[in-house]
Amino acid sequence: MKVTAIKVLSADRFNYVKVETDEGIYGVGELHPASGTGGTPFLPIAGVRYCAEYLVGKDPLHIERHWQHMFRRSLFRGGSDIMAAIGAIDIALWDIKGKAYGRPVHELLGGPTREKVRLYTHLGGSTPAELAEQAKARVAEGFTAVRLYPFGDFGQSDFEEGRGLEAMSFTAMQRNAVERVGAVRDAVGPDVDVMIDVVNRLTPVEAIAVGRSLEEFNLFFFEDPIEPENMDQWEYVASNVPMPLAMGERLYTVYQFLDLLNHRGAAFVRPDLSLAGGITNIKKIAAIAEANYVGVVPHNPLSAVLTAACVQLDAATHNIPVQEYPLDDATGVKADLVDEPLTRDGGYLLVPDRPGIGIDLNEEAFAKYPTVSYDRPPLINPDGSLREY
Repeated sequence: MKVTAIKVLSADRFNYVKVETDEGIYGVGELHPASGTGGTPFLPIAGVRYCAEYLVGKDPLHIERHWQHMFRRSLFRGGSDIMAAIGAIDIALWDIKGKAYGRPVHELLGGPTREKVRLYTHLGGSTPAELAEQAKARVAEGFTAVRLYPFGDFGQSDFEEGRGLEAMSFTAMQRNAVERVGAVRDAVGPDVDVMIDVVNRLTPVEAIAVGRSLEEFNLFFFEDPIEPENMDQWEYVASNVPMPLAMGERLYTVYQFLDLLNHRGAAFVRPDLSLAGGITNIKKIAAIAEANYVGVVPHNPLSAVLTAACVQLDAATHNIPVQEYPLDDATGVKADLVDEPLTRDGGYLLVPDRPGIGIDLNEEAFAKYPTVSYDRPPLINPDGSLREY
């Protein structure tokens, strides 16, 4: 079998890679926007073309060999855009391999460690009451874990009304977080796991203060409290807050994750299969995390194709306590872009037994959804300075 073509297919804000072969078997993967996350992902799309220059004409079943070539052929290696391209192609190659052998990918990775995958999902809303209402609804649907952004609406609208994180004083950050997390904890009771994510927007001092203010709510984890580059600061924050930290959605090489683990900077790592080199690389990251007694919670912000790839990895990997799951995977544009979303049973996804990653694209639907850039507005402080995107 030989690879004959590698295509990028785009619809709405989602981008997919399709790897075709001369035997009619093809595989699909999802492409992370990487450096284009706040706009249009020009560079990871170009990265796919760069990898295709190597891969076309090769046997698609030699996945580890191709992974090493795609990674090392880029001599200034390891950037987010090329790792996103490798990740999408890697998922597609595993999809091909599963189809070629007539088996789901998790069986090729060593076989299942579980039959279903525990999920957490996101809560939206600006006020404590809105968050509490959503939390009750998710628990009623069977979810045993929920996550929220503890400073109101995750965007610019609260700031425009003078009530977002950007407008909060040091003490107001803590008070607002306590009000919102407290409302969710009261709504779900003591036995549902609650997580928070502040999307790398705090300084270390702010993160420690917010973490200490939330001690009574017994959080499952505090995700991305500070910016992702400085592992010494992650070690500092982790050693000074009373709950586990989760981190890793903005990392993309096994070496970065090893540095984080060596600093004991997180109790849960959050690699993204579509960004950090696909199934092949995340399996290695999970192995070094397991050696450090650290859980792996794959980042999953895109569509149902990435969810399907995550579930294949989750099924075959021991140290996966929970999987991120966007509720809209099974509705609207995301559901329309695939043949059939994975089956959710309450707060779990069932591991599919279809060959490959267990899902396919519905290419006929793509014409209905013109491509759009991912508009992630900057967060501007009252004095006009930038906090984050």
